[in-house]
Amino acid sequence: MEWYAAMLLLIIIACFIRVICVFCNVVRMECNLAVQKSSLNTIICIGSGGHTTEMLRLIPIMNKNKFKPRLYILSDSDVCSEIKIHATERSATNYGLSRIPRCRKVRQSYLSSVFSTLYATFRTIPIIYKFKPDVILCNGPGTCIPVCAVAFMFRCLFLLDCRIIFIESICRVRTLSLSGRILQYFADLIIVQWPHLRNICLRAKYLGRLT
Repeated sequence: MEWYAAMLLLIIIACFIRVICVFCNVVRMECNLAVQKSSLNTIICIGSGGHTTEMLRLIPIMNKNKFKPRLYILSDSDVCSEIKIHATERSATNYGLSRIPRCRKVRQSYLSSVFSTLYATFRTIPIIYKFKPDVILCNGPGTCIPVCAVAFMFRCLFLLDCRIIFIESICRVRTLSLSGRILQYFADLIIVQWPHLRNICLRAKYLGRLT
């Protein structure tokens, strides 16, 4: 019995150390992608409305030979974004779409959204496990949280070597969005589009207007 307890304690300690190591890499912004790879499995998280428009503005300037295949993840109730994705990719064949439940619907209480977010996270696990992304590109809103959470968990478990890049919306001038406030602790790279936000998040990089 004592032997089992000792083994369990060692496993817990090992897991704790691993999580700390990953957090340290994130804080130091060791965001080097797998440069030895000819292409990187890329997940692009699509929110809705303006978030979709901002994210899709980045696609034409991406190196599509490097960032492929591309998997767009969007909520199961978002129809308009799917149309915009196909219009942006046009004749490309190396991309796909996956849907997950919406984390929080309009006017849904924050308490109940905890459970819907957990359900969305559960539904995200097989998608991440199958696609095995090298990089995740997101700008919020809540749809990206389950995706990034699962990727971070897999990274801690040595199941994945993935980098998370969060681009804050151009609309956020003075404060970070809720997604930004959460992902500032998990994302390997945080990009803001207004210089003032560097004072809010010391890890953020200001590269001018991107979207």
